Amino acid sequence: MPKKMKTKGKPDLHKDLEGLDIQINEFGEIAGNFDVEKLNSFLNKNVSDKKLDEHGNAVSEEE
Repeated sequence: MPKKMKTKGKPDLHKDLEGLDIQINEFGEIAGNFDVEKLNSFLNKNVSDKKLDEHGNAVSEEE
């Protein structure tokens, strides 16, 4: 069996996301202390969109 991960301490974060704390409440809702617009701005700058090709055109989904 694989070893269980230790959950001690807080995870390492990017310096732009310092202070980010996200919890899931008993109703399954995400509750966080970070402004959504600031988080979306960070993700837009640092994460590529897999649905867009290298030219910036939308890629059609094949079924």
